[in-house]
Amino acid sequence: MITSRVGVVNVLETGFDASRGGNSPLSQPDFHTDSKQPRRRFRPSNTCPGDASQARRTLEGMQTQRNVVSHALQRRHTLEALRSPRVDLNAPTACDADPMLVRAAMHHGEPLDHDCPVCESPRLVLLRHAFGHQLGQYSGRIHTLDELEEMEHQFGEFHVYEVEVCPDCLWNHILVDYVLGDGRRRRPPRHQPTVEDIYG
Repeated sequence: MITSRVGVVNVLETGFDASRGGNSPLSQPDFHTDSKQPRRRFRPSNTCPGDASQARRTLEGMQTQRNVVSHALQRRHTLEALRSPRVDLNAPTACDADPMLVRAAMHHGEPLDHDCPVCESPRLVLLRHAFGHQLGQYSGRIHTLDELEEMEHQFGEFHVYEVEVCPDCLWNHILVDYVLGDGRRRRPPRHQPTVEDIYG
């Protein structure tokens, strides 16, 4: 199985706070995707199983949504590799969700209408992570659709990654990523002191 990461940031190394994100601005998430497979433009009718209804909901709700890319082909490739009888035991596994990612999924994940494609657990959930320079210290946090609809008019540009996570078998994979924002250039919000700033 061939797997790779989007970016090089590890959520544990950056102090990612699963409760609502992190204090350190993150430039890229740490979810599974397959760099060997071509990225294709998003079409709801061709998304991975169970993702079409969620994708349509996202597309209809976001007024500034653009640069939408589906990772359905990469997801399918990863699942086929997992089910292959010739599995490379030295290759990185797709079921290796970071403990902080699993914790976030358990507390803030939105239930999906299909079971986990690996272990068939009904606890499969969706997380939406927002990243961007204009978000400042709030980059990397988890948001609901309602929150993203407000943010797209408050910030010029930020990137959203929607990832499915299974807290039982630790399966995780990006479903879709896109850009939101009204296009206006703004300064990041002023840094607010946090518990980590005060107590180290």
